[in-house]
Amino acid sequence: MKKIGKYDYEPSNEEIDRVYQKLKKEAESGGYFLNPDEEFTKLLVKSLLINEKRYGYWACPCRLAEGEKEKDLDIICPCIYRDVDINEYNTCYCGLYVSKDAYDKKVPITPIPERRPPEEERKKLRETKKELPSQLPYPVWRCTVCGYLAARDSPPDVCPICKARKERFERFI
Repeated sequence: MKKIGKYDYEPSNEEIDRVYQKLKKEAESGGYFLNPDEEFTKLLVKSLLINEKRYGYWACPCRLAEGEKEKDLDIICPCIYRDVDINEYNTCYCGLYVSKDAYDKKVPITPIPERRPPEEERKKLRETKKELPSQLPYPVWRCTVCGYLAARDSPPDVCPICKARKERFERFI
């Protein structure tokens, strides 16, 4: 990736292809499907790479990131809305991930409504989660992407179900 300006990065085609192949392999190994429109999907991968250079994480390319990881955890790809959106609309908000039927072109990929709450509501949710008491011998961690639960001292480095990273876990109980 070459740097053009402070916020203007242009990933190479080789880097885009490499990340696309890696993402496709990871998606399929987890039971997910990338959008079958490879050209469109590679544009999304390019945007993810640009956001990674800009913010330090893969903020959803179709949403406005705050630029603070703590505030953007819900929209780091794969976002926490992905599974619900795919189940209801056959695609995630940006169209990177699709259902099996959409992948097989049995149903069309159509735009979907934004389900991310406004910042005020997200702030209240973040504050509420910090106040959770626990009577269990170990805290329970929940993957905010797929809902996987782990009872242990700290969250796993990678979700065994959806491959989300450690920072995508929240204290559940």
